[in-house]
Amino acid sequence: MTTQFNRRKFLIYGSAALGSSVLLKACANNTQTSTPADSPAGGNTIKVGILHSLSGTMAISEKSVVDAENLAIKEINAQGGVLGKQIEAITEDGASNWDTFREKATKLIEQDKVAVVFGCWTSASRKNVKPVFEDKDHMLWYPVQYEGQECSKNIFYTGAAPNQQIEPSVDWLLKNKGKEFFLVGSDYVFPRTANTIIKAQLEALGGKTVGEDYLPLGNVEVTPIIAKIKQALPNGGVIYNTLNGDSNVAFFKQLKGAGLTPDKYPSMSVSIAEEEVKAIGVEYLKGHYAAWNYFQTVDTPANKKFVEAFKKEYGADRVLNDPMEAAYIAVYLWKQAVEKAGSTDLAKVRQAAYGQTIDAPEGKVTMNGNHHISKIVRIGEVRDDGLFKIIYATPAPVEPIPWNQYVKETKGFACDWSDPAKGGKYKQS
Repeated sequence: MTTQFNRRKFLIYGSAALGSSVLLKACANNTQTSTPADSPAGGNTIKVGILHSLSGTMAISEKSVVDAENLAIKEINAQGGVLGKQIEAITEDGASNWDTFREKATKLIEQDKVAVVFGCWTSASRKNVKPVFEDKDHMLWYPVQYEGQECSKNIFYTGAAPNQQIEPSVDWLLKNKGKEFFLVGSDYVFPRTANTIIKAQLEALGGKTVGEDYLPLGNVEVTPIIAKIKQALPNGGVIYNTLNGDSNVAFFKQLKGAGLTPDKYPSMSVSIAEEEVKAIGVEYLKGHYAAWNYFQTVDTPANKKFVEAFKKEYGADRVLNDPMEAAYIAVYLWKQAVEKAGSTDLAKVRQAAYGQTIDAPEGKVTMNGNHHISKIVRIGEVRDDGLFKIIYATPAPVEPIPWNQYVKETKGFACDWSDPAKGGKYKQS
């Protein structure tokens, strides 16, 4: 694989003084139970897997997510660990190759006998390891916003479902920026599914899709798309962007070069965050928008501690973004579930995870029975310094809806793993 940016590479993402340890107190039962010596909690440590791309096109984003996960582990260990044991992280490189992700997931479960895996970024990598975790009845915590239309018993999703990012951003655009949308995306599962949702939402709400185009991941030949946007929106309109990687660099540079500025052609991105702005160049993104649940500029005591701790650990020039924060809180939510369960037994931890709540940097989050967390939705505008001015936020956390209610095939369906009679997909009455 060539070393390029890919979905969320930008995409397409120690001791921090414990006094500033960001999170929180586990509201849980600290009872320790004995476990077999060969179990993940045997001996003096509890083994956990970290599975992200440390090489290849996705490394630029996923390395930062690993940093956030390691910060959480370091803080937890300094506070006494989990069930009186230290967390031992075993890190594997998915190498931006979806088959490698599957192989490494199998190794972590079968050979290393980890208690849990924190990992993946792209939907392609997640979908490739999903059968492994389901076949072996193991547990993955996935930290990145995604396209929904999935609800696995073996995956906990700490990023946004579409109704916690995509749908609210479309609502905001319709009210504030216009009703004509041109959809631009990378050619793989996330952008195509996201745009299916957007088109159905626009049709239901009186908006209009005037164009839709895709580029292969890593492709930077964006000139034809710019021409199509100008033709479809001669007087301006909304650009909804699900491009990832190098394509974004070329796209925003040429967008500006063609005179398609955010005053007439505002773009909303759902895969560009603080790191991507830094990589592309703020001069090309100033005034454009992004929808996330977390921005580095969120004004909460927990976030101030998180930013301080992260920069102390990794450098003052580092920036933080939504997938990093979602990965960080995943470790804490898992910790609390283990302590409530009093065991690393997967079935017990799964049940104990439901209802776990923490005062996260993004605000209060709660794990639901559908394995997704309630989250505040935010829209940010790129500032001169490359960070985001938060211009919209929901007044309270939004409950996650994995099965999309605008798409005909999944309308009326829900997920609830806390009720065995309902499970991953059931028809609501």
